[in-house]
Amino acid sequence: MIPMTLAEIAAAVDGTVVGDPDTLVTGMVEFDSRKIGPGGLFAAFVGEHADGHDFVPQAVQAGAVAVLGSRPTSAPTVVVADPRAALGRLARALVDRLPRLTIVGITGSSGKTSTKDMIVGLLSRLGETVGPPGSFNNELGLPHTVLRADLQTRFLVLEMGSRGLGHLSYLCSIAPPRVAVVVNVGVAHIGEFGSVENIARAKAELVQALPADGLAVLAADDERVRAMADLTQAPVVLAGEAADATVRASDLDLDERGRASYLLHTPEGTAPVHLRVAGRHQALNSVLAAAVARSQGMALAELAEALGELLLPSTRRMDVFDRPDGVTVIDDSYNANPASTAAALHALAAIGTGRRRIAVLGYLAELGEQERAGHEQVGRLAAELGVDRLVVVGAEAAPIHDGAIAVRNWGGESVVVSDQDAAVAWLREALRPGDVVLVKGSRYRTWVVADQLRGEELQAVVP
Repeated sequence: MIPMTLAEIAAAVDGTVVGDPDTLVTGMVEFDSRKIGPGGLFAAFVGEHADGHDFVPQAVQAGAVAVLGSRPTSAPTVVVADPRAALGRLARALVDRLPRLTIVGITGSSGKTSTKDMIVGLLSRLGETVGPPGSFNNELGLPHTVLRADLQTRFLVLEMGSRGLGHLSYLCSIAPPRVAVVVNVGVAHIGEFGSVENIARAKAELVQALPADGLAVLAADDERVRAMADLTQAPVVLAGEAADATVRASDLDLDERGRASYLLHTPEGTAPVHLRVAGRHQALNSVLAAAVARSQGMALAELAEALGELLLPSTRRMDVFDRPDGVTVIDDSYNANPASTAAALHALAAIGTGRRRIAVLGYLAELGEQERAGHEQVGRLAAELGVDRLVVVGAEAAPIHDGAIAVRNWGGESVVVSDQDAAVAWLREALRPGDVVLVKGSRYRTWVVADQLRGEELQAVVP
């Protein structure tokens, strides 16, 4: 955030100042009163369970100098009809004051947070870079991230999520991208979109928002993403494993921790890359990130080195750790859809070679009419990949079990448990040294199991 007076903020958001219009905001904009800092602006929203205006005294005590809200408060306040929309307008006003800023937008049905983290990691070597924590990718999280930029920021990397047609267009109106990255088109949120074709149209809004001198970085191995090249006047770079990709990975191999090594091909030459993050799918994410960094001037030698040093700061995404009792855990519990679960199961198969492989899988949300088929598909894949024990959490996820047991000659076992506590109890009885456990499910569900596995509760395993 650059310093702005309340008068300047009010002009940007079409609001009215109640209090001293010369009050200067020098800190960050926050909508959580516990995170506000000195000189900050507190955005007060009226929610279903709480009214942010009630927390103004706490925000002021923490350092807030003013409020953005829908009614006057005890602090200097910019009053607007809709504080959420005003936050977006304020973010756009900030972008307009930073003409040197390069905005990189990333979207996709899965993998966009990891790709975002990788792009942030690479571009940080080239200049001051701002990116969201985790997956702040909606109409609230995106402007919150934008407002962290200042005059020193060279790159603003934004994850852009969509739950319907027009959503990405709105986010792009707040932060117009110069570089657009599309990771894939899958069935995540298909219950809200209605069809994969609608999902593709929604994701394409990011590419369509590019200026003619921008850049579209498209996943070469996804035909629906490739087709977006026809929807922009900007130059297009294909990235992936396809033979015609401008930035390409070949000779891909996984080590015993599921980490990918490959040969990176660019128009400038080739270089070997050895990733530190687990999962074959991370190779594609890293190649997309490489294409972005290359477009901003990173040389091939530095690019290969930087890719090999990347770690993912966002939590619960392919976090592989070993417990003292010899059990290896893959915590990928932040969220799930059929595509991301398939990627995680492939990682489990690779890391668990020669060991007993256990998958704890929860409900996959927002699949609409494809809910049963999507869950069954995941169960079939688990069995086909040779998962030894499948623990399905919750009755809603039971079709995963049905899909697995329908695979002929599968030598594993599957059980449906009622909830996370039941899954933990099952693991407590069944785990033994050397096991590899994947934990995966839609947000706020199976992460409880991963946290228990990380703690001491399950240290006593059976021999």
